[in-house]
Amino acid sequence: MIEVKHINKSFNGVQILHDVSFKFETGKTNLIIGQSGSGKSVLTKCIVGLIEAEQGEILFDGRNVVSLNRKEKKEIRKEIGMLFQGSALFDSLTVEENVMFPLKMFSKMSKKEMLERANFCLERVGIVNKNNLFPSETSGGMQKRIAIARAIVMKPKYLFCDEPNSGLDPVTSMLIDELIKEITVEDDITTIVITHDMNSVLEIGDNIMFLNQGHNHWVGDKNSILRTDNQAVNDFVYVSKFLKQFKNKL
Repeated sequence: MIEVKHINKSFNGVQILHDVSFKFETGKTNLIIGQSGSGKSVLTKCIVGLIEAEQGEILFDGRNVVSLNRKEKKEIRKEIGMLFQGSALFDSLTVEENVMFPLKMFSKMSKKEMLERANFCLERVGIVNKNNLFPSETSGGMQKRIAIARAIVMKPKYLFCDEPNSGLDPVTSMLIDELIKEITVEDDITTIVITHDMNSVLEIGDNIMFLNQGHNHWVGDKNSILRTDNQAVNDFVYVSKFLKQFKNKL
């Protein structure tokens, strides 16, 4: 479980996060949603340690990263898997080399062990016999699955997904959602997903935080989000659904 308590963050005198608290539960897909500029990315960067919160606590299974030294923080970062919005694969590396990259950087495995682990993760996301291809030789959906394989290759306790369906068609988006959910449950991972995609919210939103102008404005799940009387949430949900439907008709 990851818990944030009373997080505040500002830039150049402008406060971005206002006393944000939330529990991201293990074995569930925890979603952070909200309009652009609501503070989603800033909160996530605070959690993973890319930027420092000015106030508050960030607990990884009880370990407050705010008070840890550099070595202790590095150990926690080894337990984190990251799925970036654009997949962020290395163009000059093959599929196999991309997935093995974290193992070469952070593990003491032999080459044989790294190959076995990489192949296991690739098979886990449904990719077989594509090891020697380069990212440019694969589709957008396949690149996303390769990125997921790389994100889980170190057996993370915590998985962060930034707009995992960005640029994907509806069918592929659904498959990626299902894969993230499946891995979260089967591997008992604390998964945090930043998304604008209401289809994702309604499919895999086990535990949802709605940020509005830097405030934790609403908490619920995929079943309660369509029944809430919170006007800001309703505006986000129904405008997002309308825009998604309109875009799919173009």
